Amino acid sequence: MGATILNRNTSITKTRPMKPKTLTFLFSIAMLLLWSCNEDPFDEQKGTFTDKRDGQVYEWVRIGEQIWMAENLRATKYNDGASIPYVADSSTWRNLSTPAYCWCNNDENKYKKDYGGLYNWYSVNTGKLCPKGWHIPTKEEWDTLINFLGGDQVAGGKMKESGIIHWNSPNYGATNESGFTALPGGVMMPKGTCRSIGVSAYYWSANELDARSAWAYELDMSIEGIISFDPLKSGGSSIRCIKD
Repeated sequence: MGATILNRNTSITKTRPMKPKTLTFLFSIAMLLLWSCNEDPFDEQKGTFTDKRDGQVYEWVRIGEQIWMAENLRATKYNDGASIPYVADSSTWRNLSTPAYCWCNNDENKYKKDYGGLYNWYSVNTGKLCPKGWHIPTKEEWDTLINFLGGDQVAGGKMKESGIIHWNSPNYGATNESGFTALPGGVMMPKGTCRSIGVSAYYWSANELDARSAWAYELDMSIEGIISFDPLKSGGSSIRCIKD
């Protein structure tokens, strides 16, 4: 086998090894990028997220070990993309035993942004109302929140938005120190009439009581507490979602 001969025109490029400081710097940059990609946006105390099904942006807040939406749900579609049935006619609403939602007084422009929709429990029971990664809170999860805030005699005040921009006076005991920012979105009565805007907030839980009723929670302008009760499933209440 012959020897390899390099003539004078042949150039040989030598690669200099990286200095230790350069390697350390590049490693640090790589780890920083990796950490940024894996950072959980819900590690903070509060923030916002976008519901991908309709582009709605919601505020959220961490309360104890739970993460709650800090706004009422405004969804018009399930999280699989299908439309939630909208029912505007009171006579139709009162005869429903299937999923539906409405805006109070059928006024989307006035009520949607601040108060959100009013959903019957049949829509809750689909399991598809909340954005993916979120769900309707169970009665146990509601009770965990209430106990963390000091019990049902005082928790309502810590959950209600303070002042009387949305709540009617006196909005008793409202401090919103939890950041939950409950707003008085009212209720769609089983007979198909909207009541209590500015007066009360009603929120469904995921738990039914029996074939006709399910568990819900009420906050009112005149009390500091929060009340659990069992309205008819055909009524329409606000929705707050909790993180999975």
